[in-house]
Amino acid sequence: MLIDLHSHLEGRVRPQTAAELAAGLGIAPPAGGWERAIRLDGPADLTVYLAKVAVTYPFFGSTDAARRIAREAVEDGAAAGLDYLELRFGPATHASDEAGIDDVVAAVTEGMREGSAATGMPSGAVVAALRHHDRETNLAVARAAARAAGNGVVGFDLAGDELLYPDLRPHTDAFALARAAGLGITCHAAEAAPGPAAREAVEMLGATRIGHGAHIVDDPDTLRWAADSGIVVEICPTSNWYTGAIADVAQHPAPRFRDAGVKLVLGDDNPLQTGSGMREERDLLARVLGFGPADLAALDSVSVEAAFLEPAVRRELAARLT
Repeated sequence: MLIDLHSHLEGRVRPQTAAELAAGLGIAPPAGGWERAIRLDGPADLTVYLAKVAVTYPFFGSTDAARRIAREAVEDGAAAGLDYLELRFGPATHASDEAGIDDVVAAVTEGMREGSAATGMPSGAVVAALRHHDRETNLAVARAAARAAGNGVVGFDLAGDELLYPDLRPHTDAFALARAAGLGITCHAAEAAPGPAAREAVEMLGATRIGHGAHIVDDPDTLRWAADSGIVVEICPTSNWYTGAIADVAQHPAPRFRDAGVKLVLGDDNPLQTGSGMREERDLLARVLGFGPADLAALDSVSVEAAFLEPAVRRELAARLT
């Protein structure tokens, strides 16, 4: 089963769509074309990685374009054989005020509904606050997410450059608001920062899932805590290599997480930047990281359990596991 629980909408813009939207916006085509502009050349660090993702940001300024990108992302996920896709995105990057944030959220969720209706593949939107945005901006994002809870938005996230903005305190009010709206809570943590950052995300923001969390294994106390607490780690092996969180995909900590009893789910993060989608990530787990059939079955089971799903969709996916 292919359940993608960590994928960014900004990392799923088709190069052809980028070219068409750029022409309409009067943006000159980059040297080598949009596919080359979007795709990473190789591993670097999180700051370089995020700068590459930001190449697609200008295309979200129009709600029609945001709806199109979201619809196509769901269609592409279904064409790749996904059974469920959660798409996260940072609406404050694409809007200048709270009304504009609402408009971006509405456009993305509408596009995702269109894609799901056309393909039969369920999907859910995870709205992301960003580390470099101030408290008031992220409160506006949380309010927009809360207003759309149950209408396409299923979760709330904190994303952005953990190296430059490690402090979680400015974001606690936004996450309290999102939790009160019943949204699932995830947080990018311990990707660039040390392992204990994951525990801070759980204790300060209420996260039940941790995005990446690669450095949790570097701290034995945090690793034991992650296993004992039942926290779920969203692993994205190829992406972690490209951000410099690990030196090589063969050194990804997924086997150490598994052996310690930490619950795992899989994502492809920004597949057009890395060139690796969910099938490639799952194959990497089996071929490079030693995940056998029982390990992959456990990952599927945790994915159904941990996804931010409506009960009926969860029951349907659980039935398909058997």
